Amino acid sequence: MADRGAKRPTVSVPDDWPAHPDLTLALNGMGGFDWDLDSGLMHMDAPALEVFDMLPEEYDDRPATLGCRVPAHEAARLDASVARALKDGSDSYGAYFRVRLRDGELRWTHSQGSIRRDSTGRPRRIIGVVRDASHEYTHAAERLAVDEERRRHTSVVERTTAALAHARTVGEVIAVLADEQGLSRLGAENVILGLVEAGRIRLVSEGKAGSFVPDLEYTRVGDEFPMSEVVRTLTPRYVGSRAEFRRNYPRLWPAIEPLNVHSAAYLPLIAQGRPIGVIGLFFERESDFRDQERNVLVALGSSIAQSLARAMLYDQEHDLAAGLQQAMLPRRIPGVAGAQIAVRYRSARMGGDIGGDWYDVIPLPDGRVAAVIGDVQGHDTQAAALMGQLRIVLRAYASEGHAPATVMARASAFLNELDTDRFATCTYVDADLSTGAARIVRAGHIDPLLRHAEGICRRLPVAGGLPLGIASEFRRLDYPVTTVLLAPGDTLLLCTDGIVEQPGTDIDDGMRHLAREVRQGPQDVQQLADRLCESADERTGEDDMALLLLRRLGAPEHDIVGRFRQHIAPADPEGLSAARHMIRAAVRAWGAAERAEEIELVADELITNALLHTDGEAVVNIRMPHSVGRLLRLEVEDHSSSLPRRREPGEAGVSGRGLLLVDRLADVWGVEPRGSGKCVWCEFNCS
Repeated sequence: MADRGAKRPTVSVPDDWPAHPDLTLALNGMGGFDWDLDSGLMHMDAPALEVFDMLPEEYDDRPATLGCRVPAHEAARLDASVARALKDGSDSYGAYFRVRLRDGELRWTHSQGSIRRDSTGRPRRIIGVVRDASHEYTHAAERLAVDEERRRHTSVVERTTAALAHARTVGEVIAVLADEQGLSRLGAENVILGLVEAGRIRLVSEGKAGSFVPDLEYTRVGDEFPMSEVVRTLTPRYVGSRAEFRRNYPRLWPAIEPLNVHSAAYLPLIAQGRPIGVIGLFFERESDFRDQERNVLVALGSSIAQSLARAMLYDQEHDLAAGLQQAMLPRRIPGVAGAQIAVRYRSARMGGDIGGDWYDVIPLPDGRVAAVIGDVQGHDTQAAALMGQLRIVLRAYASEGHAPATVMARASAFLNELDTDRFATCTYVDADLSTGAARIVRAGHIDPLLRHAEGICRRLPVAGGLPLGIASEFRRLDYPVTTVLLAPGDTLLLCTDGIVEQPGTDIDDGMRHLAREVRQGPQDVQQLADRLCESADERTGEDDMALLLLRRLGAPEHDIVGRFRQHIAPADPEGLSAARHMIRAAVRAWGAAERAEEIELVADELITNALLHTDGEAVVNIRMPHSVGRLLRLEVEDHSSSLPRRREPGEAGVSGRGLLLVDRLADVWGVEPRGSGKCVWCEFNCS
C-alpha cells in the first residue's frame, strides 16, 4: 500500500546520519535507516531493527537479510514502490507493508524515505524511517470497512434504480429484481413481490422456487404474515434470525425452514400516499439491520415503488388500448370463395403504444372482395378510435358499390371533416377472384408485395395519392388506380410499416428483406403469416403492425402465360375505364408491352361497340398461351346475335371506323356465333 510522493518525511533526518543519530526518532517509536544505493548496503539503527523484530547481531547491513521478516509478496510490493519513486524522479516515497514477527504474527509497518540525488538527478542515497503502524492501520482498516459498507449500500440503491429505469411493465420490474443478476445486485438470497388489490395481496413473484405463503396466491391484509403486517402499518418489518421467523410467524415457518434464509426485510411500496405492494428481501446471513442499513433499504423500497407505479400505469394503458384496438378490428374474417386469406395484428411492446393499424376484408358483389390495410398516425387511444371510424366508413362506401378511387376519396373527406390533426395511410384492393383482376388504390401507404405461384416475390409499384385527411386538406382527391392480375396461386401481401421498419434501417431495405422472407416462406398463407410476424417481432417490436395475405385459389395454368376476364355493365364509364387499365397492365405483365397500346385500343373499340349496339353487358376475355408464336387472343362477347358489318365511313362520318381500326391493328380477327349471342375475336403476335 504505497503512498510515495504524497508528502515529505514527517521526521527530519540529518545528512550525516547515523554519525549523529536523532534521538527524537526513538522517542516517537521510530527507527532510522541509511541506504547507500551505490554499495547496496543499508544501515539500520537499533529502534529500526526492533520494528523488524531483529537483534543487532542478526543484521549485516544487507537488505536481503530482512527477507526472513518480510514475506516475499510484501517485499515485492515494497521494492516496486521504491523502484517507481527512483525511476520517475520523485524525492520521497512512503509505503505500508507487513512484517512477520518471531511468533509468526503479521504486523503492519510503515516506511518513509527521502531520496538524495546528484547534480545529474541520479539517485545515490535514501535516508528514512520505519515504524510500527499496526494500531494506526487497524483504525484505518476499520474506517475503510465502514466507508466500503456505506458505498456498498449506496451502490445497491444506485444500481437497482438504474436498472429499473429501463423497466416499462410490471413483468420487466419483476425481471430486474428477481433474476440471478437482480439478486446479486441486491445482495439477497431471494426476493418476493406482492401487489395490493382490493384488500388482498397477490403474490406476483416468488423469485427462486418456493412460495413463502403456502398454497396461497392471495393473502388478506389482515392475515398474520409479514407482508400483510407491512401493508397494514405502512412500515418496514425486519426479521433478524431464523428463530425470530419461527417465533413470530408460525404459519410461515414451514415454508422458510427448508430455505437458506436467516434474515429478511419486508418493505412497503407506497406511491401517492397509498400502498401498492410489498417486497420481501431474504438474506443468507443473520442481521440486526442497523440504522444505516435500514435507511438504505427504505430508500430502495421508495425507488422500487416509483418504478412499480410507473409500470402498473403502463400496463393499464396497454390493456385499455389493446381492448379498444381489438374492439375496433373485425371479430372474424368472412370466408371468401376462390381465396385463402390470413390476417394478423401485433401490438407494440412499449406500454400503451397501441395505435391505429388495422385490416379489413369486405365481400363485394359478383365474386369480388375488398382487402384493406391502414395506419392512423399516432400511438394512443385516439389513434385506435379514429382507426375504428375509418374502418367502418370504408366498409360502408365499399358495400355501396363505389369504385376504389371513390371509396378512398370519400374516406379522406370523412377524416378531414372530423376536425382532427391526425392523418392515415391506407391501401385498398378490389379483387375479382373469378378473373384475377385486382384494382389497387394507395393513399400514402407502403407498396404491397406479390408472390407468384412459381415462388417469385416482387414489390408492386402502385401509383399513390396523399394520405387520408391530407388529400382533402389540399383538395387532391384524385387517387390513381393501378390494376394487376392475380393468377391462380398468386398471393398478394398488404402490411403496415411496423413489419418492415427497423431503427437505423432504410424502409426499402426492410421491404427487400420482407420479400425474401415471403419468397422462402410456406405456400399456406396462415403459416406464412405466423412466420412473418415472428420474424418481425425479433427484428422490430417498437411499433404495432398489421398484415393481410390474400391468395387466389386454383391450380396454376402452366400452359397459359396469363388469362384475364372482365364483365362491363352498360352505362358504366368507370367499369370501361377500369377494364382498359386492367388490359394494359395484364398485357405488360405477360411480356407484350410493345403491343399493349394497340391491344388496349382494339379492346376499347370492341367493348364500346358491344355496349352501344346491344342491350346487355360486354364480357372481355384475354389469354396468352405458351407457344412458339405467343399469340395473344382477345374476345369480346355480347348477347346480340346481329353480326357486325365493316363499312367505309364518309368524310364527315363519326361511325364505321371501329372494325376498320380492328382490321388495321390486329393480325387476324373474326366473329363467332355463341348460344346466347356472339363473340368478336382478334389475335396479336407478341413474339
